[in-house]
Amino acid sequence: MKPWLPPYRAELVRYGEELGDFLRAGGNDFLLSERFAQAFRAEGLTGLEGFHPVEVVRVRRARRLPKHSHFPRYVVVRPCFGRAAVDLTRSNIHYAKPPTCEECRSEGLDAVFGFTLEPGTWRGEDVFYPRGMQGVVTVSERFERFVARHGFTNMRLTPSEEYVWNPLRREPLSTVKPGSA
Repeated sequence: MKPWLPPYRAELVRYGEELGDFLRAGGNDFLLSERFAQAFRAEGLTGLEGFHPVEVVRVRRARRLPKHSHFPRYVVVRPCFGRAAVDLTRSNIHYAKPPTCEECRSEGLDAVFGFTLEPGTWRGEDVFYPRGMQGVVTVSERFERFVARHGFTNMRLTPSEEYVWNPLRREPLSTVKPGSA
């Protein structure tokens, strides 16, 4: 994926009464409201890179919603690729074949029914992509408390043990009978 380069300009679509504090921008980029970004930095959280101002050139309404003239300012950020690694033995993950790359740990990934991190690999980042789940933004419990305390909007935090990605509609490993799958 090519990185988003300056100038940072965006057209947004509003689905509800207000725009959220956290928006997916495409690729590995996210938009944070200025309020979110200031609080993130003030509390010393880690794992987001960038914080470049974004010019919002247009806001469309997805349905018949009242017009608004004031919207928050945004910055663009990108979560870091952390050293934390998915624990292949303690996670409930389907692979077409066992991964051979110790670094990426995602070769042949078919489905995920919860994952956990390998002890000793997480370095304390609050927002990151772990090895083995490169497309899944993972956050610390400290980040979860931060979001709740400030009431930030437009994000759903799912415990990693409950995370499900199952495009092929496989059964979880714990319910697969020997000889099937």
